[in-house]
Amino acid sequence: MILLIFRQCVLLGPIPIPIPIPPLCPLLGWAGRGGRSDMRIANVHERALPAGGAAAESLIDGLAGADDRLWPHDRWPPMRFEGGLREGSEGGHGPVRYEVIERRPGQLVRFRFTAPPGLVGEHGYELEADAGTVVLRHTLSGSAEERMRWQWPLLFGPLHDALIEDSLDRAVAAVSKVPYEPARWSRRARALRWLLKGLM
Repeated sequence: MILLIFRQCVLLGPIPIPIPIPPLCPLLGWAGRGGRSDMRIANVHERALPAGGAAAESLIDGLAGADDRLWPHDRWPPMRFEGGLREGSEGGHGPVRYEVIERRPGQLVRFRFTAPPGLVGEHGYELEADAGTVVLRHTLSGSAEERMRWQWPLLFGPLHDALIEDSLDRAVAAVSKVPYEPARWSRRARALRWLLKGLM
């Protein structure tokens, strides 16, 4: 029963059984249209890299390419764009879709969300070098509207955190030339991946 409610409320998929699942969705925190105000999202992950220069700059430039060493495509849906990583290109990973709105080679790339519904804002990677310190940062900022107000903290947020930490682990390994060893996800992330098995 819990799994059926989860799939109906979170994935919005119809379930061909005669039980009143949709009315239970508001119990998870969704007020729907005319309900509470939108929820702000400010999510930042960063990692100090052991080296900078061309090796670090190529991490951002190689996103969604044949030699992508930043995106954790070994554990998550791959990032893909129609026309490559250039401003105006549309793509995304799995059910999360976005378009490239800014790119500065070797320094920054920013995306604006186009799906799923209710996720409004942008995310991106930035490489910052200052006084010998090189930091790779991923920032997601925006708001969650309607269903996304509870989908973000319940589903998308925990999975996003696990994905980006995997991405930064890959970045450190790529720059330091040490073997990449996938980290163990949190218990919540593991549970969500199990529930969504076959859909990611």
